[in-house]
Amino acid sequence: MKEFISQLRGAILSTVVLAIVCCGIYPLVVFGLGRAFADKADGSIIVDSKGVIRGSRLIGQNFTGAKYFHPRPSAAGNGYDPTSSGGSNLGPTSQKLRDGIAQNVADYRSQNGLATNAPVPADAVTASASGLDPHISVENALLQAPRVTKEHGMKEDEVRALITQYTDTPDLGFLGDAGVNVLRLNLALDGVK
Repeated sequence: MKEFISQLRGAILSTVVLAIVCCGIYPLVVFGLGRAFADKADGSIIVDSKGVIRGSRLIGQNFTGAKYFHPRPSAAGNGYDPTSSGGSNLGPTSQKLRDGIAQNVADYRSQNGLATNAPVPADAVTASASGLDPHISVENALLQAPRVTKEHGMKEDEVRALITQYTDTPDLGFLGDAGVNVLRLNLALDGVK
């Protein structure tokens, strides 16, 4: 009986200690870290000068007008639907995928005034794995710059400077490629105008 009481006391004490750590201390530490990095914990929301939420730096949005930089194609729901994040799951032997990419290449060349045999960046014609990627490659942005420059009536140097300003470097300086955040760049264009 004495051994049973000793084991019961140990079990109760362990339960109380774990409850305090897991249900009290840990949530408070996580909450504190969330408040210390509030911008990131709250979704990296972009708010304009009037207090209107314009989007998140982490989720792509569809821009189709000629005066805006266009994002990557999206396979998420009806396009950039964060509740339906995901790719198309079409494989390299899929005729539907090949036809879709061929159409995207033709549309991209047409929209940006490129020759019918001009190379097109892969990110301009293929969706990301999530369908929500907010970035395009620097090459993609530079190919779109003449169209955007013309539509905004700006100098191309000004647009190129904005591209450089809104280009995010690779993570840790070497993971991945530099990417241009389309939402931030387009909001900057509206602000410059």
